[in-house]
Amino acid sequence: MCTLEKRGSLFILTLTGDTNKDQHRLNPTLISSIRSALAEVKSQAVNGSALITLSQGRFFSNGFDLNHAQSVGVKYGSVKAAKDELVHMVDLFKGVVADYLSLPMPTVAAVTGHAAAAGLMLAMSHDYVAMISSKAVMYMSELDIGMSLPDYFMALIRGKVGSASSRRDLVLRAAKVTAEEAVGMGIVDSTHGSAEEVVAAALGVAEELGKRKWSGDAYAEIRKSLYPEVCGLLGLKCEEVMPSKL
Repeated sequence: MCTLEKRGSLFILTLTGDTNKDQHRLNPTLISSIRSALAEVKSQAVNGSALITLSQGRFFSNGFDLNHAQSVGVKYGSVKAAKDELVHMVDLFKGVVADYLSLPMPTVAAVTGHAAAAGLMLAMSHDYVAMISSKAVMYMSELDIGMSLPDYFMALIRGKVGSASSRRDLVLRAAKVTAEEAVGMGIVDSTHGSAEEVVAAALGVAEELGKRKWSGDAYAEIRKSLYPEVCGLLGLKCEEVMPSKL
């Protein structure tokens, strides 16, 4: 479901092939796999660490695994069971967002394919985003499928997208946002012509930031204070960090 590679103080988390055609849909198994990898990253973090998240195939992530929820409903012969499983996945995914927002190092998403719904939230949970400038789009599909947005999704969008009109287009038009448009919205930092260039750019940002050898604890606390609304909904509390040499 995902792999973790360590290159010195740089970590590379890769969403790998799965049973839903490399869409990397977020189900309990993938969510658990991502969280396990992030726990390992956190346990090995040093000042100067950085993390890149990337994916195989033409999707970064296509959001929650609705087929999984439907299969649970079929298993129990109940539409309610399917809905309850979707609610369960929404709750589980809170942990992924919380893990990224509290990780003691800079994070970069290398978006080499479509990022939709919870998959877009996964990308936006990173500090920086590099994206391919081909046919890939970012897309909040909830309006099109008839689902409201979880409160922490909206809080993350408010924290990351500064323009009210951009937030409106993203969630009330269900706009399929190109890489160039996402740069204008402030979601994406840079666009590149190929997947290889996206990954190289993400590596460059991570390596550049890692060279600063900032305190990971200070970095995490400053990030949390930058996004107080979503961190509050996720139960993340800010803690005071003081210089080690006074």
